[in-house]
Amino acid sequence: MPPAYDYLKDPGAIYALSFARVREAVPKLQAMEPELAQLAGRVIHASAMPDVMDDLVWSDHIVPRAVDALRKGAPILCDCQMVASGITRSFLPADNAVVVTLNDEAIRDEAAALGTTRSAAAVNHWLPHLDGAVAVFGNAPTALFHLLEGLDKGWPMPSAILGFPVGFVGAAESKDALIKADHSVDFITLKGRRGGSAMAAAAVNALAIIAKGEA
Repeated sequence: MPPAYDYLKDPGAIYALSFARVREAVPKLQAMEPELAQLAGRVIHASAMPDVMDDLVWSDHIVPRAVDALRKGAPILCDCQMVASGITRSFLPADNAVVVTLNDEAIRDEAAALGTTRSAAAVNHWLPHLDGAVAVFGNAPTALFHLLEGLDKGWPMPSAILGFPVGFVGAAESKDALIKADHSVDFITLKGRRGGSAMAAAAVNALAIIAKGEA
């Protein structure tokens, strides 16, 4: 007879218990403003690493600015398809467009001409959508660097930057640059090498739930 595994099966109970355990594991969340705690909590939940809390950095108005943008229908610009795939469309408050330009035609040739990565070159194709958008990075440090370079040159300003590039080359540095950047865009990011598409998408989902009034 095959073994009978004892595990929780009810999706509602799993959901509730998961976030209860996040709150238990990260006491700091209890002292935070509730909507900011929800944003941080979902990033922690996506990683299953409570110590992520110690490396999260955000600007003062990240939640209200991003929520307002989403409610007004701002597009969500993603550095890779994995981020876009992790965004739950039913959470979005205004049927917001989720834009990925990485696989646009000519990106490979543009990257070669610029001497950079496809991910960075793809950010040039965000320009028609960038003003007031929510820009999300879960993979490519070069893409985040390129956006910051563009903003320094006078590109239209997004409403918010969710910066979660991951990796051993450039990830920590790109997020440090975001924290230190001299512009008015609100942000949330994770210092160091850690990050990834799951965390980036979780941040979008948290903000979308708040924007839709379902927090």
